[in-house]
Parts: sequence; C-alpha cells; structure tokens
Amino acid sequence: MPIQFLSRTATLFIVIAFASIFQTAMAQEALKPRLSPLAMTTFKYEDTYVKVTYCRPHIRDREVFGNIVPFGKVWRTGANEATEITITEDIQMDGHPVKAGTYTLFTIPGKEKWTIILNTELGQWGAFDYNPDKNILTFDVPVQKTDVVYEPFTINFANKGEVVTLQLIWNTTMVEIPITFD
Repeated sequence: MPIQFLSRTATLFIVIAFASIFQTAMAQEALKPRLSPLAMTTFKYEDTYVKVTYCRPHIRDREVFGNIVPFGKVWRTGANEATEITITEDIQMDGHPVKAGTYTLFTIPGKEKWTIILNTELGQWGAFDYNPDKNILTFDVPVQKTDVVYEPFTINFANKGEVVTLQLIWNTTMVEIPITFD
C-alpha cells in the first residue's frame, strides 16, 4: 500500500508540475509584444467622433503591395483582427452617406486604385470569413505615392479645409478617403 500511495503522489506531483510549466509558458507567450501592435486614431468634428482601431504591420524588408498584400484581393486593412471604424453621427465618405455605427473597414488594393469597403460583420480575424453580403458601402479611391517611406502601416486623419481625409499609408503608397460631416 505505501508504494501505491507513493506512485499516486508522484503521479499527482508530475501532473501539477507539468500544468505549472504549461501555465508559465502560456503567460510568457501572452506577454510577448505583437509584431503588428494595436493602434487607434481618432477625429472629432463638433458632435461627431470617428475612431479607427487597427493593427500596424511593418515592412521588415518585404515587398508590401502585390506580395504580402496581394493586389485584387480583400485585405483586412492592417494585420491581425480586421480594422474597425466607429462613427458616432452620420457622415459621408467620398460623397456616400454612412449611418452612425461600427463597421469593419476592408480594402481591395490595386496598383492604380483601391476599393474601400464598409462591412457590418464585426470581430473578424483577418479577411478569411469576409462576407460581401454584409457590405453597406463600396467605392474606389486613387492610389497616391508619398515622398516618405512609412515602415509601419499607418492610418490617420488629415484636415484639409472643409474636408477631412482618412489616410491609409504603407511604404510609399497612400490612399485618402474624403469624409464630410452632416
């Protein structure tokens, strides 16, 4: 009987030790910084607040558009979780009405133009489950080149007089989405 007790005790000790090691490894993995960190950009105009939440991939000596972000395919517009835009009051994007709410911001990059997509399916990882039936708006904007190389993918707002633009910039590629406030 003492040998069985010792065997059960040893087995229990081994199970607890492995569980502890596994928990420690998982905690250390959770503490590692993301390669494409979470970011947020905001703009406030009178009573309207616009917030974009996205993850920032970096170039890291890679060819960006046409390679890691293929031309002609739906992109999550960043890394990790799909980019989301929250709007507190109705606005217009490129002259198209957009109701207040939160939407996923997908894009289809091209060499000369990008298709901008607002989609109602929230909480997506990447664009793997992209459902075009959930689109509320699609339109095209021209591609521009920047004089500066943007190492991390960057989304920001630029105030240009009466119009605010939402800029999507990576490497030397930029697209601007004109926003007007109702």
